[in-house]
Amino acid sequence: YEGTELRLSYLVWQEGVNPFVVVELLSPGTEKEDLGRYADVETVSDMEIVDNTSTQQTNGQTVKQTPPKKWEVYEQILRVPYYIVFSRYTNQVRFFKLTGGHYQEQTLDPENPRLWIAELEMGVGLWLGEFEGITRQWLRWYDAEGNWIPTDTEFAQQQAQQERQEKELAQQQVEQERQIAQQAQAQLQQVALNLLQSGMSVEQVMQLTGLSEEYVRE
Repeated sequence: YEGTELRLSYLVWQEGVNPFVVVELLSPGTEKEDLGRYADVETVSDMEIVDNTSTQQTNGQTVKQTPPKKWEVYEQILRVPYYIVFSRYTNQVRFFKLTGGHYQEQTLDPENPRLWIAELEMGVGLWLGEFEGITRQWLRWYDAEGNWIPTDTEFAQQQAQQERQEKELAQQQVEQERQIAQQAQAQLQQVALNLLQSGMSVEQVMQLTGLSEEYVRE
């Protein structure tokens, strides 16, 4: 933030606007927190239940308060239009769209889960490759043509490659122009030689060809 530290989280009160898309990485024990009513009941029951309630005195009575879960924050408070949940343990992608005030899960191809967000003109899919030294399936953005949007490293590599290609092309053009100039000069000298052999004087050949006396006498 403000060019002084890394951006590790999205803080609404600093950004001044609610997020349009949220991508949540599912972790063991957080399924109910992250998926709300779409959580697998059997999986949740096997997980450790953490008591997040707090107490507050109201009119002399102790009232338990439970902070809203992520699902509730995204759906009911921030009303984020699109919500994506990814499990790096199963490589499952789940996609929810805010419809009528509630999230509705969108159907994805389990073999090639790709989703499209028209308002952003971008989509998200699973990409198998190496990132930060780790090879696995990663969530990755793609464009309208279906091409993966380059990472910072890939973009820098592409820029460097493009600069090398442009430099090589410029060198080739310079060499090509040099060869063309040499060929033109050689042809002009041959014309001068032919004119001299026809009986013209050096001065006449110079006037006709525009060559210097040195070139004509060569």
